[in-house]
Amino acid sequence: MLTLYGIPNCNTVKKARTWLDENGVAYTFHDFKKSDIDAATIQQWLMQHPWEKLINRAGLTWRGLDDATKSSITDNTTATALMQAKTSVIKRPVLVKDSKVISLGFDENIYRETFKS
Repeated sequence: MLTLYGIPNCNTVKKARTWLDENGVAYTFHDFKKSDIDAATIQQWLMQHPWEKLINRAGLTWRGLDDATKSSITDNTTATALMQAKTSVIKRPVLVKDSKVISLGFDENIYRETFKS
């Protein structure tokens, strides 16, 4: 099962969805705004990537946080709490197959290599 996690109005998510659709790759879209994200899923991701890569510190959500909140994110536990409270802080999209993170963000080369026929 292939799942693309993100929010529908994110330009990078739109690019990923368009690429998958145009290349006939079946996937389920998990909309953070409608379905949130559970701690267990985040923990699976954290076993594969450090929290520093999962949190998009260049995004508006991170930049909008106060300095105290930003400085309080120091480990997997605090990062998980933030990602659950503010799903828009998660780097998007997250492409997952069978619990394995294939890609953080959209990189056409990674998608092409992953789904070459």
